[in-house]
Amino acid sequence: MNACSSATLNTDLQQARCNTIGAALTRISERYGQKTAISFQDRHWSFSQLDQASNRVARQLLALGLTKGDRVAAYGKNSDAYLILWLACTKAGLIHVPLNFSLVERELTFLLNQSGARALFMDLDLHQHVAAIQVPDSLEIQGTLRDHSNTRPHQVLHWALADTDSSPLDLILDEHDVVQILYTSGTTSDPKGAMHTHSSLLTEYRSCWQHLDIVANDLALAALPLYHSAQMHVFTMPTLLIGGSSWIMDAVSADKLLPLIKAEQLNAFFAPPTVWINLLRHPAFDERQLQQLTKLYYGASIMPAAIVQELSERLPKAGLYNCYGQSEIAPLASVLRPEEHAERPTSAGQPLLSVRTRVINPQTGEPCAANEQGEIVHQSAQLMQGYWDNPEATSKAFRQGWFHSGDLGYQDEQGYLYIVDRINDVVNSGGVLIASRDVEEVLYSHPMVAEVAVIGVPDERWIEAVTAVVVVKSEQQADAAELLRHAKQSLAHFKVPKHIHFVEQLPKNSAGKLLKRELRNHYS
Repeated sequence: MNACSSATLNTDLQQARCNTIGAALTRISERYGQKTAISFQDRHWSFSQLDQASNRVARQLLALGLTKGDRVAAYGKNSDAYLILWLACTKAGLIHVPLNFSLVERELTFLLNQSGARALFMDLDLHQHVAAIQVPDSLEIQGTLRDHSNTRPHQVLHWALADTDSSPLDLILDEHDVVQILYTSGTTSDPKGAMHTHSSLLTEYRSCWQHLDIVANDLALAALPLYHSAQMHVFTMPTLLIGGSSWIMDAVSADKLLPLIKAEQLNAFFAPPTVWINLLRHPAFDERQLQQLTKLYYGASIMPAAIVQELSERLPKAGLYNCYGQSEIAPLASVLRPEEHAERPTSAGQPLLSVRTRVINPQTGEPCAANEQGEIVHQSAQLMQGYWDNPEATSKAFRQGWFHSGDLGYQDEQGYLYIVDRINDVVNSGGVLIASRDVEEVLYSHPMVAEVAVIGVPDERWIEAVTAVVVVKSEQQADAAELLRHAKQSLAHFKVPKHIHFVEQLPKNSAGKLLKRELRNHYS
């Protein structure tokens, strides 16, 4: 075989065996064609339309001079255009960089510099933040996401709707190509960019289908930010690539969300504990009108046991799924399924079939015995390739052949995983390590408490003083003495808060994740 025919054969083999996210979208569009894939406001996209729109946008990105491996940043709230830009990047060989739309100028500058993004597409109402910073020299292209006026250059939505070439691109892509950089939330340090490939994400999508019962007849609500790995890669993308339909909302608003669930008969919804708590307390939450909800997913932080119980009682026909993981593992690592909640309501479930999980002694690296607390570590094809341009952090995260999660937990005799805390959130009080979750669970059981966060505050006597920051339910009165009395009934004396502060709201990022670092900075 001569060199020319060998090269042709290799190309044909690569095309025939193509296992990329863009190829998966094309396959599912051929099966479901005119079925609605996504809806946003008054726009509805069939699977065929979505596939063709992502082809159009991919062609426009390459026409701008972007080449394989270039980083394309997305800075906007949820929309159809936001999702289409991501899908276009998967087809054009570009690396998508989702940015938290709540970033302040300093944080935005850091991420644009650290990623080396060549292009940035944003919502118009966020342009002021970009205009206020010194953009890096690498950033050559700026455009908009959902602006359809055709009065500005480089408009993703305009490209998607235009009558231009929508045929598949003639590109050879590899499943091991990096396709997205997911920045960690940076709750304890500067954000780190987890590099994910087509392969790592597709492996995780298959796990989601298997463990979360995501099927083609699902009508899912996508209300959490799509820049967040859980909303995008545990729910929206697995739903899309199996043939399900998603309603996209650009904000978590109970006033809009609850009527939409009823009107569109949506059956699946993911939210972190803080959002579920707020929904349960909202006057419009009427379980009689939400009976079509059959899959309630929660994760991103630990759900108080009292809230799990309340959801089970108020929506008894719905299955509860506890989802645990982090961006570095694409991000799902374990699931507690509906049939397992009654026996183990506080567990994070069993590791996925594609994930091997251990709990180890952080000092020795040796495996812990059943029910012994230690650091949770993973092995999986879902794991990132490493942190973008940060070999030191990559080496620290991957040791002895395992990814070190930074989470404190344990496994019982049957292998069920329990999350105790982030190692950085453990309170060191007088030399005794206290899991903040233990204290939070007790305080949540008091009818006065709507939300609570427990932190350690520097203290000359105790090293760190256990400190509770509490949001009181609207119909209740703040009473620190009563909360302390309640805590003393259920907690060892050294776990009882030394200080209680009442606030109107707890600091959270736009995905609803509690920002304990801000509380520690404020009260220290």
